[in-house]
Amino acid sequence: MLAKTTEFDVDDVEYLRHGGKPLLARVFKPRGAGPYPALVEVHGGAWSLSDRTTERIRHDVLAAHGIVVVALDFRGGREGAYPLSVADINYAVRWIKLHASELKTRPDLVGISGQSSGGHLAMLNAMRPRDARYASIPLPAGSPAVDASVRCVIMSWPVINPLSRYRHAKRMRDGANPPGWPPSIIERQELYWGTEANMAEGNPMLALERGEPVLTPPAIWFQGRGDILHDYKDADSASPENEPQRFVTNYRKAGGEIAVEYLEMTRHAGHSPDLSQCADAFDKMTAFVDRHLKPDR
Repeated sequence: MLAKTTEFDVDDVEYLRHGGKPLLARVFKPRGAGPYPALVEVHGGAWSLSDRTTERIRHDVLAAHGIVVVALDFRGGREGAYPLSVADINYAVRWIKLHASELKTRPDLVGISGQSSGGHLAMLNAMRPRDARYASIPLPAGSPAVDASVRCVIMSWPVINPLSRYRHAKRMRDGANPPGWPPSIIERQELYWGTEANMAEGNPMLALERGEPVLTPPAIWFQGRGDILHDYKDADSASPENEPQRFVTNYRKAGGEIAVEYLEMTRHAGHSPDLSQCADAFDKMTAFVDRHLKPDR
């Protein structure tokens, strides 16, 4: 387990600008010399909502355990469709490596973490760090060559298969006694993805099943029980497994190391989870970081 420190500083930093609009990163930096492991934090919100401040509880806990946290703002569905957000996140990983010394980390100590749609974006970037579309935003002229590869991936209830989740929401909407959440999910997915073809292409699950040559860094998936937005059986798949287990099977087949950790937490579909219930998950997250990002000092 990483040694706990309650001392860290928090600053908002502009890491990228599109026209006149800056994109900010909220940086949680432990006090002391470092180097510390670093996590790029990608927020959820169905690709269209939330910002770098949304999951502050997790960011505080990680920083208090000696991890540099860089929580990102990035373009969402209201500002442009796929793959613009992926390009912003890819740039952010390279920017962190470029500024590693001032962030008290090292380029080889960078992992990525994301929640819900942010978990999808985190894994998509980790699997395709050198995709020309994702790496299309250049670093400043004269910068050393770095890529957006990461050492590990932490996902909290990711939308790992956007196409199946879209169709799952539509089935729930059209079934008997439909719940209240499908219309907003469907609307936000259409806003960001535009077409089912895009949902299939920018899809970690289907990329593995297509046999794409992707990277598979060590990963962990945290999943609340009873969460039918993220833990369900894809009715269009021949796999008998729910989506978490199906992805684990595919990821391991591709040579990756991955585990699923189930959480005993209350989760209501269509509402953000209460991260204050995630103490056990936070302990496991810091232990995972310690295994895969521990600096040699």
